[in-house]
Amino acid sequence: MKIGIIIKNFAVGKQFDKSGVPNKSGAEFHAENHALLFKENGNSVYIMTKKTYFFTKGRELFNGIDLVRLHDPFRWLEIFIRMFTTHKNTDAFYIIGTPKFAVWIILYAQFMKIPVTLSLTSKVEIFSSQNGWRNKIFAKCNNYIAISKEIKRGLIETTSIEENKIYLLPQGIDTENRFYPVDFEQKMNLRINYNIPANKTVVLFCARVVENKGIETLKETWEKVYYTNKDMILLVVGGGVTKLLNELKELSLQLENSIIITGEVPKTEEYYQLSDIYILPSWYEGLSTSTMEALSCGLPCIGSDIGGINDLIIHGENGYLAKVKNSDEFAEYVLRLKNNEEMRKEFSRKARLNAEKYLDSHKLFSELNRIIKNR
Repeated sequence: MKIGIIIKNFAVGKQFDKSGVPNKSGAEFHAENHALLFKENGNSVYIMTKKTYFFTKGRELFNGIDLVRLHDPFRWLEIFIRMFTTHKNTDAFYIIGTPKFAVWIILYAQFMKIPVTLSLTSKVEIFSSQNGWRNKIFAKCNNYIAISKEIKRGLIETTSIEENKIYLLPQGIDTENRFYPVDFEQKMNLRINYNIPANKTVVLFCARVVENKGIETLKETWEKVYYTNKDMILLVVGGGVTKLLNELKELSLQLENSIIITGEVPKTEEYYQLSDIYILPSWYEGLSTSTMEALSCGLPCIGSDIGGINDLIIHGENGYLAKVKNSDEFAEYVLRLKNNEEMRKEFSRKARLNAEKYLDSHKLFSELNRIIKNR
């Protein structure tokens, strides 16, 4: 079958925006992963996205995937031209998020009787089917995917879409080949390779360094942890807002260089594998990719008690859930895990088991494939 994946931004052409934040989003990672899974299973697949910068190509092969960038202000026209020429005979459409230009795909698909699945990856994408002509078109898809319980509830409450058309399905990650635990010797070798102290407990934050990821709470938490137990390192992995990165660097200097900041890295899996505890004090999430990755690598996780994180962390079983912006609770849970090695091991075991069972992208693909093909 020929599958068209539609997404607002994909391979925009620049790694970082003006503030220093990486341009590649979680949705883009999952779009690429799903495209490759479709190809592995014998399908033809292409990705359509908007063209952001003048210097990027209108069409190219990206990691073996046919990538089309639609030109503003005539994206709607280019869609129809391509649907009847270069990309005709599409069998199913998979829309990730709610890009404005996707409504023209839906209208074309309705006319041609081609199934359309709309996947909502964030609370902000929940729409009311009564407000605005675009939303009314978004409400006419064959199937919907909500990646968290909170998003599914929101979609049911704000639209007239039948509940049996809305599927709860995580995006999934590669638990077998990328995100998996390593033994103690491998862990120590990774620490040597990355110059991370071998004898310290490593608490990892691996996400964009932006305000809504709870950076202020992270800083407050670390001060409380540090003044209670100095035998720990906070490892911050990810690019982000320059001002926030500088604030973390300043705090590290005040706390005897107990915070290591890497910036954006190509292989995040190795940072999970060398760490002991994962922390994510976000204000909101769709379904936290980094928490899925951490759990899959066997890390006990501490996260905000919000939709998209409480779907993944089972309080007291594979980690802890803390109130949003409550640095006292976050610090308490970090120290509790630090001081109880047996608990860490048990949480680690359960984290890995749950990830293998519920979050493996290859296992989830059969359901995704069935939904998109409307079978």
